[in-house]
Amino acid sequence: MKLLLLATTLLAAAPLQAATAGNQINCQAKDQGTIDKLICSDPELLKQDQQLAELYQQALAKAANEKPPLLKTEQRGWVKGKAECWKQDDKRACAAELYTLRIAELQARYELVPMSKKLLLSCDNNPANEISLRYYPTTTPATLIADYGDQVSLMYQQADQTYVGRNEKLSEQNQVFAVQWGYDAPLLSCKTQ
Repeated sequence: MKLLLLATTLLAAAPLQAATAGNQINCQAKDQGTIDKLICSDPELLKQDQQLAELYQQALAKAANEKPPLLKTEQRGWVKGKAECWKQDDKRACAAELYTLRIAELQARYELVPMSKKLLLSCDNNPANEISLRYYPTTTPATLIADYGDQVSLMYQQADQTYVGRNEKLSEQNQVFAVQWGYDAPLLSCKTQ
């Protein structure tokens, strides 16, 4: 009987532990912000929060030797950004989208899901002008990571099958890739090597 009671207590505590890992929401806290209250009251958002907490722990293990330690800094920034959803008209949609994108980002950047293919592109008929692409179609949305020189961009697949990052865009038509790398930068015409 005592063993059953102990097992029940541990199982009941597990979701709370998962939710508080990695700067995630503690639904028992009294000083919750507006968005945290919304998330704690919404089963779908709470599920995303728990999934993110688990992925964050997996990413932390892979980022143990990261110099400088970017993951923790980025996660703190993400948590602050999530709190800004209180300013949006549709607070729930804002939080859901931020969770979706952050989950996909961690899965791709820390290779928590399998990569489907890797391509090396040569751009503007210059073999020295290369872009490396790694595709992660099982993230939601699908993602790719592009390396160009000493810069890296995580891009999310859009409805029109293009990929868009912060200031980067990639599209493909007939095995020719059009890449815009940087705000208002000229298009690069690239082909696989």
